[in-house]
Amino acid sequence: MRFTPTAVSGVQIVDLELREDERGFFARTFDVTEFAAHGLDTAVAQGNLSFNHRAGTLRGLHRQIPPYAEGKLVHCTRGAIVDVAVDVRPESPTYGAHVLVELTAENHRALFIPPYVAHGYQTLVDDTEVAYQVSGPYAPEGEQSFRWDDPAFGIAWPLPVSVISAKDASAVLR
Repeated sequence: MRFTPTAVSGVQIVDLELREDERGFFARTFDVTEFAAHGLDTAVAQGNLSFNHRAGTLRGLHRQIPPYAEGKLVHCTRGAIVDVAVDVRPESPTYGAHVLVELTAENHRALFIPPYVAHGYQTLVDDTEVAYQVSGPYAPEGEQSFRWDDPAFGIAWPLPVSVISAKDASAVLR
């Protein structure tokens, strides 16, 4: 795996190293030793899978607030998304910054989002599936939502929003 830091402190792009032969390929998607060597959370408490019917579907922006730490390793296993991490940690040196990374089934790229950083994504094609490894169990009482179109974040989503939950659409501006 190749790890690339981003403009948001603690957020890293994880590119898989494919070992290919006549059968196809094999790649590690997670390795405790390598993740720890790059200063990333190695706990895995939960695995999640999200399927999205339509291109333009937007999920987020969400995070868990202290003490409900929830780091995420996000992979797109079918289709394509633009994955977004927004630094909403007031004590962070990159507070207010965000990063957009395209994750597709073809590029085998993942994004690691550390605890307390807001996360969301938009599907770029129909029938898109996203898999997460999460470092802490989901706690509804610890969830915090941010508006996907908050001008304070300045996120340039690639498509018009076609589908969004009522909860995400009504999140408050920062």
